[in-house]
Amino acid sequence: MRRDRGSSRNNAVQNRPNALRIIGGEWRSRRIRFPGLTGLRPTPDRVRETLFNWLAPDVAGSRCLDLFAGSGALGLEALSRGAASVTFVEREREAADRLRETVNQLAPGRASVVQADALAWLRGAALPFDIVFLDPPFDSGLLPAAAGALESGGWLLPAARIYLEGPAKAGRPALPGGWILHRSGRAGAVGYHLARRQPGGTEGPA
Repeated sequence: MRRDRGSSRNNAVQNRPNALRIIGGEWRSRRIRFPGLTGLRPTPDRVRETLFNWLAPDVAGSRCLDLFAGSGALGLEALSRGAASVTFVEREREAADRLRETVNQLAPGRASVVQADALAWLRGAALPFDIVFLDPPFDSGLLPAAAGALESGGWLLPAARIYLEGPAKAGRPALPGGWILHRSGRAGAVGYHLARRQPGGTEGPA
């Protein structure tokens, strides 16, 4: 979920209900409502479809973290496709409350929603994940810090997959040691990447 700030579109309307569409899996084509907060927009359908094609062998039975959750589009897509569990972390109360209602309805017992600042939450006790969705606000500069905190804090299993999303103009993201850049794509202003964790490895080409 990216939250761009400063655009005329973002400043025009707040608190307008919005909806996203689940792309595949058990809830395919289901529409999920989320608050119309300024700059709160799901990862585009085209990007989600590509990402979950990349992740197809890994999602079923996985433990996932949707760190800057927003609408929850990425974590909900993972649940729809058979993830064992998803933890959503979202700072904004209204978005977190709405997401909690959604997961309690669709996936009781398989998902939890934490209202917290992502980096502060990562300073807590770690429980490692198979897949992490890492999509901070575009203008926040949080991507390197969040990636580093995931690695240093013990939040990743040895073969974890990490999705990173940011401005396409920023190019490929810098990765912590032991992460390999596996795939990259671009959709308009969005740059999206899939890294895999390989302790002892070095960053390589997509």
